[in-house]
Amino acid sequence: MELRYDLHIHSALSPCADEDMTPNNIVNMALVCGLDLIAVSDHNTTGNVAAVVKVGAAAGITVVPALELETAEEIHVLCLFPAVDAACAFDEEQVRPALPPVLNRPEIFGVQHLMDEQDRIIGEDSRFLINATGISLEGLAGLAERYGGVAVPAHIDKPTKSLVGNFGMVGEYMGFRSFELSRNLPEGFLAATPGLGGRPYRYIHDSDAHYLQDIGEHSGDNLLDLPEKSVAALIDYLRHQ
Repeated sequence: MELRYDLHIHSALSPCADEDMTPNNIVNMALVCGLDLIAVSDHNTTGNVAAVVKVGAAAGITVVPALELETAEEIHVLCLFPAVDAACAFDEEQVRPALPPVLNRPEIFGVQHLMDEQDRIIGEDSRFLINATGISLEGLAGLAERYGGVAVPAHIDKPTKSLVGNFGMVGEYMGFRSFELSRNLPEGFLAATPGLGGRPYRYIHDSDAHYLQDIGEHSGDNLLDLPEKSVAALIDYLRHQ
């Protein structure tokens, strides 16, 4: 079954995202783009995941519970989970205690809106979410698996906040089996990166959308061949199972 996807979308809870990135706007734009699978992956939090999952279920779009973790090494990693409760447990038990106690400055970085499934603002996260946590890259793949999920290093071809940008290479010892590439993938990047060329990894291409018009940017040729349209099938695919 060929499915169109975009697994890196930020809601208005991410301070760098537009305030129009509400649960209903995200899902409706995904419908316009013909997407089957999406993930809302806000910075270091799952605060708006449940709302988007509810909206997606009503619209017929499968929403993957996720977040974009920033490791202690300042590397962004998508963490995708099989259910809302697993994603929220990972957030509460692992991410929240590891995020430095620094407050957001909304006048500089923007307000971090918590929303319900009707796009009503129900709160504001006062923490500075776009910060490095104390969670190390080492062992992160296994840590996500403990919650039934999968960790996928994000936009590895970007020069900042990425695995290759920070380390210059990829090692099998890191435990990752899939990687995300950005919309501006440099020509020859995979072959030129130590540890990637010729290895049997899986690659996904996402928008890293912070604005509605960015959602589904690769939807025309972004296809996954999965046995069924489900979060479980996606996680198995990214784990090579």
